[in-house]
Amino acid sequence: MAGPSLGLVEAGMVASSGGRIVYAGATKDAPPLDAAETVDCAGRWITPGLIDCHTHLVHGGDRAREFELRLAGASYEEIARAGGGIVSTMHATRDATEAHLVASALTRLDALMADGATTVEVKSGYGLSCDDEMKMLRAARRLGEERPVRIVTSFLGAHAVPPEFADDVDGYVDEICDRMIPAIAEAGLADAVDAFCETIGFSPAQTARVLDAAKAHGLPVKLHAEQLSNSGGAALAAVRGALSADHLEYLDEAGIAAMARSGTVATLLPGAFYFMRETRLPPIEQLRQAGVPIALATDCNPGTSPLTSLLLVMNMGATLFRLTVEECLEAVTRHAARALGLAHEIGSLETGKSCDLAIWDIERPAELVYRIGFNPLHARVWRGL
Repeated sequence: MAGPSLGLVEAGMVASSGGRIVYAGATKDAPPLDAAETVDCAGRWITPGLIDCHTHLVHGGDRAREFELRLAGASYEEIARAGGGIVSTMHATRDATEAHLVASALTRLDALMADGATTVEVKSGYGLSCDDEMKMLRAARRLGEERPVRIVTSFLGAHAVPPEFADDVDGYVDEICDRMIPAIAEAGLADAVDAFCETIGFSPAQTARVLDAAKAHGLPVKLHAEQLSNSGGAALAAVRGALSADHLEYLDEAGIAAMARSGTVATLLPGAFYFMRETRLPPIEQLRQAGVPIALATDCNPGTSPLTSLLLVMNMGATLFRLTVEECLEAVTRHAARALGLAHEIGSLETGKSCDLAIWDIERPAELVYRIGFNPLHARVWRGL
């Protein structure tokens, strides 16, 4: 998975020491190794551990009632403007203790890990106050203490406007920029800063302030962009060197060109596309032609993508977005790593990288994308163990 192709190796081996890969390739070409332990995978396939680069795994409550409302014809925007949506989850998250948030998120994390995930990004964004956002980020960090998995955290205070700032959106942006980001950066709770640039979220000007504040505090940025309309968010983020721009159904040519210039990853979220019955596809062919790397992720969240399977995400990426098998596999490994700023550390089987592996009971890689409701994971290895 080091590119530009999958790099398939028959009769191969992976060797690790101290949690790092020291060799990956054909067995016949391996250097002399004094192995303390040898594991015979019996002809199974080994891939890098899967990476979920966009989730909202930590939250209180659920939004099953809103699902019923959408089935009855209500739109996501109508529900949000009526006090549902993100603000509904905000109330449940504020009411939850940190311990409860950890316990509820672990069930979702376990499902992702059972599908072969070894790295999971977790966003805040349901607390919408400094204390509650920090509570969410602490809970996310604790997930990595409870399970053998790498947790990457993103601060998403600019997810929605809390009720106490309903009449003063710019005042809430001030709170994010002047109080939340400095406090979270000082506490070391976030690996990046995200925002929701949308008609029901934050304007491009407000989003720019958030991203600039993040950069001023040494934090990488990423963005929810062009999901429901074209606000120019992807280009705005790309100019600031964003790691990724996510969703992108309404992405235009200017945004694609900006992302290509900056190396910003296009993270597509077919679970939300499916769950919200969207019909406008992301501009896949234009992204391909521009050489923009494409990642896939679950967008696991209570309102628009209650999905905890990267295997299903790959199938959706192929069936809904017409991605190839190779593109889907790259999208949850090396391109997902790049979307987190971790391409130097994970996402491919290369010497020096973390020995994070998924071992599969399959005959060919296409099975990982082709099957639905079938999990062929034989074993999951994280940092060599």
